[in-house]
Amino acid sequence: MPKAYTSSLSRAQFELIEPLLPKAKSGGRPRSVDLFIVLNAILYVVVQGCKWRDIPGDLLPWSTYSR
Repeated sequence: MPKAYTSSLSRAQFELIEPLLPKAKSGGRPRSVDLFIVLNAILYVVVQGCKWRDIPGDLLPWSTYSR
């Protein structure tokens, strides 16, 4: 579990947003990354105004979003 940043959502906040996020397609490969972590990484970039490469490694590994 990554540490909390000022831009991070709590699990309770994420549970309110989760029904609005697209579901994984049936028959496809299962998701390998928790959407909670992905959304927090997106919020980190937006709030901090940094580049994707500057996301802390404990939040989301570079190999996950560099595909």
